[in-house]
Order: sequence, then structure tokens, then C-alpha cells
Amino acid sequence: MNEIIRQRIDALIPLLKDTDPDVRTIVAHAIEHLEASNEIGEILQTLKNGDMGARISAIYALGEIGGEQVITPLVYCAGRPEDDIRAAAVEALGRLAEPSTLTVLLKSLNDRNTAIQARAITALSNFPPSIALCELLRPFLGANDGELEADAALALAKLGDRHAAPVILPLLSSPHASTRKAAASALSRLPI
Repeated sequence: MNEIIRQRIDALIPLLKDTDPDVRTIVAHAIEHLEASNEIGEILQTLKNGDMGARISAIYALGEIGGEQVITPLVYCAGRPEDDIRAAAVEALGRLAEPSTLTVLLKSLNDRNTAIQARAITALSNFPPSIALCELLRPFLGANDGELEADAALALAKLGDRHAAPVILPLLSSPHASTRKAAASALSRLPI
């Protein structure tokens, strides 16, 4: 184990017995995060040499660890030819919402796989709201596939798009239950 990480964990361990339960919880999460950071090398090795399931798990692990050191491998994975790898990477990048990855996620909106497009829509909803971002997501409200328009409606609500309500209202009559549910939820969360 890295010496610096070991020193930090050793300093935190006594606080696992703190009288305040919130301190104990935070310390447990901090130790878990430090231990995961130490394992990045192993995770990257799994990403290179593991089977598909292990590689996908490694991508999600990198997303949980976060930090600058995971951005490059996740961006690389978002451009891989395997759909499952791209999908996991887009989801992980979305959770991190690192501004430097915005272009990669925007590119994923045009992926040939609609599941990856849907994950990109959801991922982009984690970024700070902007008119340009809302304008890029609004066209997906017309997808009529039960997935893309539902994710777009929820993303636009999360981004607080003041112009989305008139386009979301017709989705209440969609033949897809997932779209009707998302439209109803989005309408309740959109700014009035």
C-alpha cells in the first residue's frame, strides 16, 4: 500500500470509535475511498486484461473513486467499440460531471446505440444548467421510443429548462408508459 495512503488511514482509524455517529460514518467512507484510491493500478490492469464483466466493474469502480486520475481511462473507454464498455464509461463520466469530459458526453448523444444515447442524456443532466445544453437535449423529446424521450424529459427538468414544458406536455399521451411517467414527473419539477 502507498505509504501516504497508509499514514492517512492509520490517522483515521481511531476516529472509527468517535462518540459522534456522523463522524464514524464519514471516517468509514474516507477510509473506503483511500483504500479504493490505492487500488487504481489493479483496477486499470483489470480494465486492460479482464473479461467483459470485470472490465465493466472496473469502469464503475473508477467512477466511484473519481478524481483526475480516472478521467483519461474513462474517456478512453467512452470511445471504445464495445457497446457495454462505452455505456458504462458514459454513465461513470456522468456521475463525475467533470467539465473536461463534456465534449465526450456530447459526442455520445450521437452514438449508434440508443441505450448509450440515453445514458449520455442522463449524464449531461448532472452538469450545470445551460441554455445550450437544454437546446441539445430538447430534440430527444421527439424520439418516441419510450427511452430517449423519457430520459430527455427528466434531464430537462433537472436542468430547469423553462422552455421544455410545452414540448413535454404531449408526452403525457405517449404509447409508452415510461414516457408518460417521466413526462408527469418532469412537469412537476420544471420551473413555473
